Amino acid sequence: MHGYVGNKDALLARLRRVEGQVRGVARMIEEDTYCIDVLTQVSATTRALEAVALALLDDHLMHCVAEATEHGGTVAEDKLREASAAIARLVRS
Repeated sequence: MHGYVGNKDALLARLRRVEGQVRGVARMIEEDTYCIDVLTQVSATTRALEAVALALLDDHLMHCVAEATEHGGTVAEDKLREASAAIARLVRS
């Protein structure tokens, strides 16, 4: 079972809000809204999506990685490497 199962409804609700924000940005562009106003909304949408990513990462660390460290060995090493790579991807984006 995935670590986010307990937060699935909250994550889906956040993603629906992000989806609405993206549609709003598209509508702003269709309506020729001032560039800075569109950029402000793009920034807000980006932050909202990053919040979803951080929640997923937290769930992964608290559930999947914690469980793997209980087993130790290569299973734990693999999960830690996987988590580290995911963090690196988030930092680069």
